[in-house]
Amino acid sequence: MNKNRRSFIKTGALGAAGISLIPSMVLGKPLGHVAPSDKVNLACCGIGHRGGEIIRALHATGLANVVALCDVDMGAPHTKAVIDMFPDVPRFQDFRVMFDKMGNQIEAVTVGTPDFSHFPITMHAMALGKHVYVEKPMARTFQEVELMMEGAKKYKVATQMGNQGHSEGNYFQFKAWKEAGIIKDVTAMTAHMNGKRRWHDWDVNMAAYPAGQSKPSTMDWDTWLSAIEHHDFHKDFHEGQWRCWYQFGMGALGDWGAHIMDTAHEFLELGLPYEVNPVKLDGHNPFFFPMATTLDFKFPERNGMPACTITWYDGVNNIPAVPDGYGVSELDPNIPPPSTGQLQPARLNPGKIIYGKDLTFKGGSHGSTLSIIPEEAAKDMASKLPEVPESPSNHFANFLKACKGEEECRSSFEIAGPLSQVFCLGVLAQQMNTKIVFDRETKKVVNNPLANAMLIGPPPRKGWEQYYRV
Repeated sequence: MNKNRRSFIKTGALGAAGISLIPSMVLGKPLGHVAPSDKVNLACCGIGHRGGEIIRALHATGLANVVALCDVDMGAPHTKAVIDMFPDVPRFQDFRVMFDKMGNQIEAVTVGTPDFSHFPITMHAMALGKHVYVEKPMARTFQEVELMMEGAKKYKVATQMGNQGHSEGNYFQFKAWKEAGIIKDVTAMTAHMNGKRRWHDWDVNMAAYPAGQSKPSTMDWDTWLSAIEHHDFHKDFHEGQWRCWYQFGMGALGDWGAHIMDTAHEFLELGLPYEVNPVKLDGHNPFFFPMATTLDFKFPERNGMPACTITWYDGVNNIPAVPDGYGVSELDPNIPPPSTGQLQPARLNPGKIIYGKDLTFKGGSHGSTLSIIPEEAAKDMASKLPEVPESPSNHFANFLKACKGEEECRSSFEIAGPLSQVFCLGVLAQQMNTKIVFDRETKKVVNNPLANAMLIGPPPRKGWEQYYRV
C-alpha cells in the first residue's frame, strides 16, 4: 500500500469520536497551499454528464490545470468528450489508486459522481490536504454531511458545493435586499419543482430491487458502489437513474432544493428545522421516491427573525397555490439542461414564493433574481431598492481563487452543510413516511428511534469503514 494511502487510513479518517490531523506538510508542501500566481492542479472524479460540465467550467476559468481524470467507466460514451479534451492526462477508475499514484501532484479535486459516493472521495481528498469542489447535495446521510463539515474545518481546505446560483445574481440581490430591510419578517416560503422525474412511470408497488443485468464491460461496478451494500448492476441504478432510489440519491429535493432554497436558507439564517412534516406523499414505497411530495420544514425564531415554514412541492401535478398578482412562470434560460436533453417547461417552473410581513417575492431557481409581487407593490418599492453589486467571479472561479487564497468560497461546507442536512431530514421524512421532530442542539430525532438511527445510515461495506471512523 502506498504511503499516501496508508497515511489516510491511519490518521485521516473521521468519526463521531473526533478527528486526527495528518502532518502539516505533505512532501514538503504546506497543506492546501497554492501560490497566487499558479494554476491549481485539479483531479476530476466523475467525468461524464454533470461531472464533465463541472470540469469544462473549471477549465474555462483559465485558473486550473487538469492533471488527473477518474471515472469508473472510461469506456462509456458519456465520458468521451472529456477524455478527448484532455487526451494526455492520466486516467484512473478508482480514486484511491489515483491518490496513491498522484497525490503529490494534486492540489484540488472535483467530485461530480452520484450523491452516495460524494462522501468517501471528499473525505479522502481532505485528509490529504486537497481542496474539494463537490456537486450538490453534499452527501446522502446527515452524519456524512456532519463529518464533511468537521473535516473541512480541521484540515483547513477550501470547499465548495456546486449550487452555482451562490455566485450569480440571486445571491447578491438577496444579500443586498436582506441587509437593506427589503426582505424582512419572512414567515413562509413555497419552494417548488414540478417537472417530470425519472421514477414517475415506475410501479410504486415494487416488492424488491430489480434483478441484476450484465454490466458494461468497461465498468468497475464494485468501485461505483463504494460504501453502499452490494447490488448487482442494473440500468436503473446507472447514470442519472441513481437519483431515483433512496439508497443512492436524494430525489428531486436534493437535486433542486439546493438551487431553490439556498439563498433564503443562508441569509434568513434558518439552520436546521425543528420539525419536518410529510403533508403529502403520493405513491410512497420503500425503494424510490414518491410520485408527488409536499413537505413542511419548520424553523424557529432566530436572531430577531420570526419563525418560518418552508413548504416543498414536487410531482408533476402537485402544483402549489400562487398569490394574486403572481404573473407568468418563466423558465430561466441559464438553468443547465439535464443530461437526458432539454429542460421541459412545467405549468409552474422551478422556483419559490417568499412571504414577508409587508412584501411578497417571486423567484426562480439557480441564479434567477427575485421580483416583488404584485406589480403595484413593485412600482411602489422601485425607488427604495438598493444597488446590487456584480459578482466578482462565477462559482467555479470563486472556488479556484479560494484555493489560491484570493477569495472565500461562497458555498463552503460551513454554509452548504446545514442546507444539505435540511434535505437529509426531508428525505428521511419521505422514506419513512413520518413526521420528524428534531432537536437542533443535540442534532437528534427525538420522536422516532429508527429515524434517529438513520441519521447515520447503514454500516459501510467491508473495506470502506476507514472513512467513517478515526
